[in-house]
Amino acid sequence: MSSEGADGFLLLILSSPSGAGKTTLCNRLRSEFPRLRFSVSHTTRKPRPTEVDGREYHFVDRPTFEQMVRAGAFAEWAEVHGNLYGTTLKEIEVARQTSDGVLFDIDYQGARQIKAHLPEAIGVFVLPPSLAELERRLRGRGTEDEATTVRRLEAAKREIAHYGLFDYVVVNDDVDAAYGRIRGIVLAERCKRRRWALRCEALLSEAKTH
Repeated sequence: MSSEGADGFLLLILSSPSGAGKTTLCNRLRSEFPRLRFSVSHTTRKPRPTEVDGREYHFVDRPTFEQMVRAGAFAEWAEVHGNLYGTTLKEIEVARQTSDGVLFDIDYQGARQIKAHLPEAIGVFVLPPSLAELERRLRGRGTEDEATTVRRLEAAKREIAHYGLFDYVVVNDDVDAAYGRIRGIVLAERCKRRRWALRCEALLSEAKTH
C-alpha cells in the first residue's frame, strides 16, 4: 500500500486534542486543496446538529462498526471518548485513484496505526496555546455537559503526551497563522525528493535516447 515515489501523492494526518481547532484547519485545507481528499471516518458517535452523514463522518451503530473490524475493513480504528472511530481501507484506495492525496482527521491512536502501515504518511499535531485556552474553547461550544468537558480536558493531557509520534507540531494560537504553517508543510512535503524520484529517473532515461 505504499505511495513512495508517486508524483506528489500526500498522506497527511492532522491530529489534536478536542477543541484545539483541528476541524477548522482541516476545512481550510480542503477548500484550498480540493485534490487533497478528506478521509471520511466511520464513527459510532451521534452526529452533532450541523453534521451530515457521509460528509463529516459515516455514522454507524456499534454492532455495525464491530462487524467491520472483524471483516478487516479498517486501516486504523480506535475508541475515543467512549465512541469508536475508524478509517476504511476503501477510503485510501479511492483517493489513490481520484486525488492527489488524503487528509486524515484522526487521533494519535489512529495516527500510530496509519504510520505503521503507511510510513510515508506525514503527521501534524495541532496544539492549543494553553490548557486554559483549550478549556475556554470547549466550554464555549455549548455542546457538551460538564462531565464530558472534564473528560475531554483529561484526555487532552494524555493526547499531548504522544506528540512524539508526529513529524510536525503547530500551535494554534491564531487560526490564520496556524493555517499558514500547515499550508507550508503541505507545499514543502509535495516537493520532497522521494516523491519525485521516479519522474526524475524517467527524464534521465529519456535524455539517453536523444
